[in-house]
Amino acid sequence: MKNSTTNNLTVAVIGAGAAGLMAAGTAAQQGACVLLFEHNEKVGRKLAITGKGRCNVTNNCDAQTFLSNVPQNPRFLYSALGAFSVQDTMAFFEKLGVPLKTERGSRVFPVSDRALDVVDALYGWVRRCGVTIVHDEVTDICVGEETGAVCGVIAGGRLRHADRVIVATGGKSYPLTGSTGDGYVWAEKLGHTVTPLRASLVPLVCAGKDCPRLQGLSLKNVTLTIFENNKKLHEGFGEMLFTHFGISGPLVLSASSHMRKWDKAKYRAEIDFKPALDEATLDKRILSDFSGELNTDFRNSLGALLPRKLISIVVERSGIDPHQKVNAITKKQRHALVRVLKHFELEITEPRPVTDAIITSGGISVREITPKTMESKKVPNLYFAGEIIDVDAYTGGFNLQIAWSTGYLAGLNAGQNTGE
Repeated sequence: MKNSTTNNLTVAVIGAGAAGLMAAGTAAQQGACVLLFEHNEKVGRKLAITGKGRCNVTNNCDAQTFLSNVPQNPRFLYSALGAFSVQDTMAFFEKLGVPLKTERGSRVFPVSDRALDVVDALYGWVRRCGVTIVHDEVTDICVGEETGAVCGVIAGGRLRHADRVIVATGGKSYPLTGSTGDGYVWAEKLGHTVTPLRASLVPLVCAGKDCPRLQGLSLKNVTLTIFENNKKLHEGFGEMLFTHFGISGPLVLSASSHMRKWDKAKYRAEIDFKPALDEATLDKRILSDFSGELNTDFRNSLGALLPRKLISIVVERSGIDPHQKVNAITKKQRHALVRVLKHFELEITEPRPVTDAIITSGGISVREITPKTMESKKVPNLYFAGEIIDVDAYTGGFNLQIAWSTGYLAGLNAGQNTGE
């Protein structure tokens, strides 16, 4: 419902994604006149495709666990999470008529499994709060020559006055949803430092010809282990996919967010195709399969064990002659096969471009933002929220919670008339 009290402040929010919608509605609830600028025809375009279209709205964990899943500048988020916690997020959406459920890994989804329900609820909320949505493209942020403070934005080719401006333009990932990186340009122009931008939660490029040969093969219930300079960095269990360039899928996206030293480290992946079986048990399983295929060529004996597309490459990597009869395969050869199945290695050369990423790592330096208000330390009345800030987390609902929390705090403070 629209706030019946106004405070004569005009707040411009740039970007109608998760952080921008939260910021706009919250600022309006403080009594401000809010203009929400979104050059897309619809709000929440990226939000609508998150979580495979299901929208992992948050992670149902305590604050300490949450911050342990934020490798980049977690301390900056203390105030934001204190102001709008995981529990606040869940209560907020339930109140908006979006029932939630908690799944494996404490991931929270709408009961409907529809991201559009989240977008529609937010859209309805900001409209009821009295937010005016303006479908003009913002091309610049204006600052008063004498005051040095924000005074408006250039949108649709003309100046739109604003007492406060919240930049919630997202990162550089998924540019087709409107995340073009303009916010970084404006911030630098206004004297802010933008830390190096790179992809996070992104597919990985692998060396060699095996991945292109396996293109389209989807695997379930496998373990993916990432090594950084031969030291185990991360391990996950779940689904992944081979592509023409390398590997993708939920397991891979999660793993990529741990890989942060591309300029000075070497990475490799190991896939365990049979994580439920230790090596001795797997060897027994292979012997059992072989017992019914004794006069069969080795290359034709693995149909019960592996997807067809994977067989020829596993045979090659085992070093066993594909035409060797199963009854002639030695214990040493079986162990070589087990090794391949439990430690299928891939050399990772680089992440895919940031435009292919779910999240952009890097952004406006947190040293230049007041963590209790999200206001710029460089430019009065300028605020930041969401992915544009140099804070990012692992997969599992953490990044969306950062958007809700920072958006809420920016909207709360930008929307209040402090009487100054």
